[in-house]
Amino acid sequence: MKLIRKQVQQLHSYVPGEQPEGRGIVKLNTNENPYPPSLKVLGEVRAAVDERMRLYPDPTAQELRETLAKLHGVSSSNVIVGNGSDELLALATRAFVEPGKDAIQYFTPSYSLYPVLANIHNATRNEVALNEDFSLPTMGELRKSQWNFKAALTYVTTPNAPSGNGYTTADLEVLCKAQKGVMILDEAYVDFAKEHAMALARKHSNVLVSRTFSKAYSLCFQRIGYFVGTAKLISALDKIRDSYNVNGLGQVAALATLKDLQYYRTNFKEIIRLREQVGSALTSVGFVVVPSQTNFLLAKPPRLTARTWQRKLREQNVLVRWFSDLRVRDYLRITIGTEQEMGAMIGAIKAILKR
Repeated sequence: MKLIRKQVQQLHSYVPGEQPEGRGIVKLNTNENPYPPSLKVLGEVRAAVDERMRLYPDPTAQELRETLAKLHGVSSSNVIVGNGSDELLALATRAFVEPGKDAIQYFTPSYSLYPVLANIHNATRNEVALNEDFSLPTMGELRKSQWNFKAALTYVTTPNAPSGNGYTTADLEVLCKAQKGVMILDEAYVDFAKEHAMALARKHSNVLVSRTFSKAYSLCFQRIGYFVGTAKLISALDKIRDSYNVNGLGQVAALATLKDLQYYRTNFKEIIRLREQVGSALTSVGFVVVPSQTNFLLAKPPRLTARTWQRKLREQNVLVRWFSDLRVRDYLRITIGTEQEMGAMIGAIKAILKR
């Protein structure tokens, strides 16, 4: 008797970025915000470490949902909160896709969790390549491709990861209107972009917008994400989520964050400034840099392979991300850190080029 499903035996799990131990490492490989949560957030979290620890948290994260609903101009019935947006992406596969029958669709390259979710659910994977410059194909191009306008679930990472491209709301709406199934606009990096598509979740019955407190709001440790969409779609997700899926301290931290948005918006501006500065510095030493609307850069290094560059930078305690995927294997993905961290990285690159 086999103890493990054949489907699971054949899976390749999602591979996160390296989480190193030790000091002196410049960590630019996981797109974390280089700035800490605000003092107000830290204060409220510390104050919540009391006798409440023995109690279950609010099972529906009602106060947080109401606060998010007010922020986005919707009702709390249009919001669901999860243990990071990854949990909600996984719930979407279970709620909207018939296993062994329906298709999960996404562009490539994009978030490497999507194929993992499809494989876990035994769904058909429909992968469609972005253009050579990582821009969205036009509707005419999609009609000539294997794009499935009837796919049960379509993920679009916007701005894209790992390329960093930003997509216009107008282009995204054309795609949303054309799709018959559920569309999830994954806006993990939207706070560093020129546009956002939240209005499409309010406007179209098949659209969900995914957001996270990890990338922009310095709460990776707490794992808080949320979806906004029609009450019908949100209700379907709510039926299958875990009873207490969002921990209490995470709810406290997210609520406190929403009370101190100016602190974070100041940080966004600094990260965007450094992104442009570092992009210019990389270009000046021979890197080819993809225009970015995220908190990272995708850059093709000169002379050596990207994999070799990653290893040489690692030898100098600078971590960047390399992907084996054919479309991006010639590139490095570099998170924007502090000014000091970016200076250290540029220094390491120049040292390697001198050898």
